[in-house]
Amino acid sequence: MKKINLVIFDWAGTTVDYGCFAPVQVFLEIFKEKNIDVTLEEARGPMGMLKIDHIKAMLSLDRVTALWNEKYNRMWNENDIEELYKNFENKLFKILADYTEPVPHCIETVNILRERGLKIGSTTGYTQEMMDIVTAGAKSQGYSPDYYTTPNAVPAGRPAPYMIYQNMLTLGEEDTDCVIKIGDTISDIKEGRNTKVWTVGILKGSSELGLSLEEVNSLSEKDLKEKMEKTAEKMLSAGAHFIIEDISKVPYIIDIINNKLKNGERA
Repeated sequence: MKKINLVIFDWAGTTVDYGCFAPVQVFLEIFKEKNIDVTLEEARGPMGMLKIDHIKAMLSLDRVTALWNEKYNRMWNENDIEELYKNFENKLFKILADYTEPVPHCIETVNILRERGLKIGSTTGYTQEMMDIVTAGAKSQGYSPDYYTTPNAVPAGRPAPYMIYQNMLTLGEEDTDCVIKIGDTISDIKEGRNTKVWTVGILKGSSELGLSLEEVNSLSEKDLKEKMEKTAEKMLSAGAHFIIEDISKVPYIIDIINNKLKNGERA
């Protein structure tokens, strides 16, 4: 009988870096230095993609393109993308080690999953060089998946399915029905759906919600509920099979999926 054997987590905003703040603040900075004021929503929109693709996606936004044309009297080009990305890397590497703390309930949840015999994989929008920092920092604080891969190790990053396929290949799972992908961005959800695995969006700590732990704890129950419902609707519209409040709910959602598999349902 089929059951979930492999859980594939995202990194920033899902298992580490609550609220996914490390890359966001750098995206804002590099555009500001080019005298282009992007909004927080514009910076977060493509989150989860390979970072150079993220920059291109931001530049492709109608408003940002118009601002660029107004400032420089020309369309942005590949050289501009490369310049922005180089600046992004330089700034991110200086702060990334400070954003590797596992989110609340991450370590306990992973331990529960391992006790059940599940394998823990992961995918990311970070490059290998960035992940060298992130994985080392997370491991020193108690979180280390069985495997991770990066966009530059496969033919294409999110929303393409290749990183999930690579996890399946390496961790020995050939059935997509037995895999669950958990992430905090629309890119994560599209990645999971494009691979035809069970796909779950996570709310608290997510880039899509965009709130720090302090902000989550300080908001009124009504305001937080409204923000979470709006984020959940966006994730469901992108194709998520399920939405969970935080990472602690992963074992519960796996039980639900296993029951569906038992009844013959598929991802």
